[in-house]
Amino acid sequence: MFVPPEYQVGDPDRQRAVIRDNALAMLVSNGSGQPFITHLPVIFPLAGPMSGELVGTTLLGHLNRANPHWKALSDGCPATLVFTGPHGYISPEAYRVTPAAPTWNFVSVHVRGTVHPIDGIDPTLDVIRQTVATLESRFGKGWDPADSQEYFRRIVPAVGAFRFQVAAVDSMFKLSQEKSPDIQERVMDYFSAGGKQPVTDSMRAQGLGCGYATRGEKE
Repeated sequence: MFVPPEYQVGDPDRQRAVIRDNALAMLVSNGSGQPFITHLPVIFPLAGPMSGELVGTTLLGHLNRANPHWKALSDGCPATLVFTGPHGYISPEAYRVTPAAPTWNFVSVHVRGTVHPIDGIDPTLDVIRQTVATLESRFGKGWDPADSQEYFRRIVPAVGAFRFQVAAVDSMFKLSQEKSPDIQERVMDYFSAGGKQPVTDSMRAQGLGCGYATRGEKE
């Protein structure tokens, strides 16, 4: 991923937060004639570190075994996981200056590494349980899966689980860093008024706006 210097964020904890908050990733790997691309949930293992560098860590994912993409995933094959964070279109009206041009603010993390398919019902079931626990605690309402364990066992033969070993990370936080602090404030007001508060929050986390002595500072 091409990332201009002003949009680079190397803080691994902010990269981890994007992955945790946007668990539906795109798995991209080589295919015959064109890449395979599958949308699927990806999580950090429950027993893994909660912070620190992503390189060298492991992620867990799963997809349908009927998907041709699963059949193409050999042990150790290179792949990329794409996580899309908060994003939104900016109308030039938000700037209240001319000349101006429309654009799109967004946050994205690309994780490159290798895929390692998991064999066996019980190891696959463990990935499903960890995925349910992670997503339910973060996005659900505390559902207890205890009464559904037999159902899980019936459906798990159709599930292809894998470990993803992280080798490199690229992240792009395109959040109006090139604009003046007063225009950044206008952009944040624009997103907040338009129901895009997560984009505003990402801009604040980047240290943008009039409330900061510096702007566009790279981490």
